[in-house]
Amino acid sequence: MQLSDDDLTPAGGDEGFIDPTAMEEDLEAHFPGDRGTLDPEIRRVLVHLLQRRFISMERNRREWTLLIEHQQVIESRLNDIYLRLIIDHARGFAYKQQLRSDEIEMPVLLKDSPYSRTETLVLVHLRTVYQRESASGEGSVRIDIEDIEQTVLSYFADVDGGTAKQQRAIRSALDRLDREGIVQEETSGRYRITALVEVVLSAETLRELREWLRAQAVVAR
Repeated sequence: MQLSDDDLTPAGGDEGFIDPTAMEEDLEAHFPGDRGTLDPEIRRVLVHLLQRRFISMERNRREWTLLIEHQQVIESRLNDIYLRLIIDHARGFAYKQQLRSDEIEMPVLLKDSPYSRTETLVLVHLRTVYQRESASGEGSVRIDIEDIEQTVLSYFADVDGGTAKQQRAIRSALDRLDREGIVQEETSGRYRITALVEVVLSAETLRELREWLRAQAVVAR
């Protein structure tokens, strides 16, 4: 017995049947006109990564966990806009990097945000202390602002203003480095230096900056 098309139609017409919806269209919208395909939590991790220089396993535990769980899709979204995801599992940091190529034209999204001279001087001292203490087996490296000032102030000249102005510049530099997770102020004027300082200043860059500082000192004399 052969069935006709009419035999396949339920009584009462096509009521009760739902038009099939493509999977990519069957998504919960999170705002009017939402065409995104990521869950809200993953979107927030992606935005967090775009907004900040680093995600820390220690300071951003929820974001770090989601990043590791959904690494592939987050990498894909970053690659779409010519960015690379770098995850340093040993130190517990993740960050984005601008992709560049001499063969392919790649629009540059990230703007360089260079450190000021004072911030660079503070970083060099922090990196030097961290390297020395870590080499001696110290698991957690801490430093007082008096130690930082004693070294950094020695590189300032009269044109940099009086001592009070120079100290404010050092404090401002430490505030930025604290926001970025390079140091953590545990108590007033006492900081813990994190492993991120090694990511920001490689051993090679540290050597170059030390040579630059020595040359500056010679010129000043």
